[in-house]
Amino acid sequence: MSKTNESLMQRRQAAVPRGVGQIHPIFAEKAENATVTDVEGREFIDFAGGIAVLNTGHLHPKIVSAVQHQLTKLSHTCFQVLAYEPYVELCEKINAKVPGDFAKKTLLVTTGSEAVENAVKIARAATGRAGVIAFTGAYHGRTMMTLGLTGKVVPYSAGMGIMPGSVFRAQFPCAQHDVSVDDAMASIERIFKNDVEPRDIAAIIIEPVQGEGGFYVAPKDFMARLRALCDQHGILLIADEVQTGAGRTGTFFAMEQMGVVADLTTFAKSIAGGFPVAGVCGKAEHMDAIAPGGLGGTYAGSPIACAAALAVLEVFEEEQLLERCKAVGERLVTGLKAIQAKHNSIGDVRALGAMIAMELCEGGDLHKPNAALTGQIVAKARDKGLILLSCGTYGNVLRVLVPLTAPDAQMDKGLAIIAECFDELA
Repeated sequence: MSKTNESLMQRRQAAVPRGVGQIHPIFAEKAENATVTDVEGREFIDFAGGIAVLNTGHLHPKIVSAVQHQLTKLSHTCFQVLAYEPYVELCEKINAKVPGDFAKKTLLVTTGSEAVENAVKIARAATGRAGVIAFTGAYHGRTMMTLGLTGKVVPYSAGMGIMPGSVFRAQFPCAQHDVSVDDAMASIERIFKNDVEPRDIAAIIIEPVQGEGGFYVAPKDFMARLRALCDQHGILLIADEVQTGAGRTGTFFAMEQMGVVADLTTFAKSIAGGFPVAGVCGKAEHMDAIAPGGLGGTYAGSPIACAAALAVLEVFEEEQLLERCKAVGERLVTGLKAIQAKHNSIGDVRALGAMIAMELCEGGDLHKPNAALTGQIVAKARDKGLILLSCGTYGNVLRVLVPLTAPDAQMDKGLAIIAECFDELA
């Protein structure tokens, strides 16, 4: 009996807890670059990229080759037991790429949530303080501490009770929704006045571009004022670059475009082209604040994932993917704005590099989010062979995270599908 998406969905529902969501009722069988083929043999254009994991595309030949070569040598020792060079080499290269003219060290772990958890641990140890300020609309992970930092209850922490304390929520500046830089800064000052003294705050954590929150770009002026505030009070600034890092925004790290540098930077997702590795990079003195044994993990910095990440860095250089990123962003934004010109249900098209979003609303009013239409567009696009994702606090933002290696013709076909969906639905 041949496998079908429907039969596999039935097996999935019987075997996998419902808390593991699934956006598309599709089971992938194979993939190459920006094309995914399901178990029924149907091809889809991938504008999701595994949620920003595949900037170098599915199964880039250079990454496959690096992994195959590493598999002939060793797959695991646990770095804390027996070290291996790829881990050290990757840390050296990340130290060189993360913004900041100071000595750096890098910790490798396995997931983005783990990276954020460890960044908070390091900040607490380095400062001797416990509090953390995060922002409205933030997404930092699904573990307990990162859920405390994440600024959205449903679906991430609904039904799980109160998350860990010592987290305080400030407003993220967002001109589209009438939150100015002054408003955001004032919200931090209110925290200092009403909730906790600055000397009890270890870190302020921020995404340079909010991911799940809706692809809102942090204004440079805000980042400069945030940096000055941290310096004034001895607070560490953590840049969560899990989604923005590895070239998605046109620079390898988005903070390169923000005019200031963070004390600690988290990364994951596209850094290893689909293989699980993540990490924290920061000032050496902060990174060394925790004694031996306080950092690490059994699978942290897997030799295979390190080999893949080193290959990703080579691909970025050889194929000039940062320049390609800018071209991808310009092409897609131009196409999406042409669609916007015909449909007032698209309230905003925004991007930093190739991190692109369309915000859907009723009658062009950004204060009236249209989550229903967003869901309909995602489903209709799938029916036409295009994989899209939604995001945003109100579920009304379409986001595009296409591999940077996708051919122009394929991106144009994806744009044509999006245009058809709006013509039919909006």
